[in-house]
Order: sequence, then C-alpha cells, then structure tokens
Amino acid sequence: MASGGDLSLTILGFLNERPMHGYELKARLSALTGHLRPISDGALYPAISRLEGKGLLERHEEEGSAAARRQVLTITPQGRKELLERLGDPADLDISDQTRFFALLTFLSALPGRQAQAEVLRRRLAFLEAPASFFHAGGRPVKMKDEPDPYRRGMLEIARASSRAEREWLNRRLAELDQPGDGDAAAP
Repeated sequence: MASGGDLSLTILGFLNERPMHGYELKARLSALTGHLRPISDGALYPAISRLEGKGLLERHEEEGSAAARRQVLTITPQGRKELLERLGDPADLDISDQTRFFALLTFLSALPGRQAQAEVLRRRLAFLEAPASFFHAGGRPVKMKDEPDPYRRGMLEIARASSRAEREWLNRRLAELDQPGDGDAAAP
C-alpha cells in the first residue's frame, strides 16, 4: 500500500475513523500493510503534506503524554467527501489490483448505502470472473493443466484458489447487501 493512490486512501480512511498523530497513523498503516509493503517516513509525511495542501486534512497541536506537544491530524469535510467519492467510484486499478482493492475494502463500510457498497463489490466480482492468467501463449491465457513449469503451475493454482475464495465471499456479501431491511451495512 505504499503507492500514492492507495496510501492517500488509507490515510483518509483511518483519519475518517478518528483524529490521530503521525506516529499512530504510521502504526495503523504498518499494521494494515504488514511486512510486505512497509511505510517509510519518506513516503508517509510527504503524502500527509500533499493531502494537507489539498485541504483534505489539517494539523493541530495538542499536549503529548510527556511535556512535548504533538501534531494531530484530522480529516476535513472536503477530505471526507474525497474519501467517499473514491470509495463509491474507485479507479479501475483500485478494483483490479488486489492490494489496492483490499485497501478500498478496509474502509468500504464508511460508504453510506448498501447499494453503493454492493456496486463496488459487483465491479470486483466482474473483474474476478473475467478469464485471466499470468501467462499467455498465442494470445490466450495458459490453463494450469497446460503449464509445463511446476512453479508457474503453482502460481496459477494459488491464484485460482484465492480467486475462488474471494468470489464466494463477494457473492455472500452481495446477497446480504441485497436483502431488504435496515440492517447494518457494515456487517461482516
């Protein structure tokens, strides 16, 4: 999640939950991204500055636990609007890239309206249901049974299992969202 698009989405998403200081925000981002995509200060603080420059978040000082004051980051109404627009109408890359989609999914509950959430999930499901492969021959996707390399077959097998599990979850969640009623749109 270290790329600019999903980093700004995750910053806005976490600040939408509550104000935080930079250190806490970095810890939350690191917990979300794990060891695969660490967030460096060299990426985080310029991203915060860009969002602040666009009026999407603001800083203010408050007393720290010791004598030192600390900067607290807060999402602005314009930042909340931007977050909801990005959640409701994500870029194609936010739908097709698994890491970016998971960043989007982390905050999808903030998007008001069951049907708005469902539309985002339907886009991901449509992407997953389109024929795809990591490898192509003659302009066509290589099927797992036709791949001679055992490691490439392994990639295809893992991707197939992951895609199947994700499609099953998406279908279950869409069925829940499509139920009439005033149930919690953020239910698991």
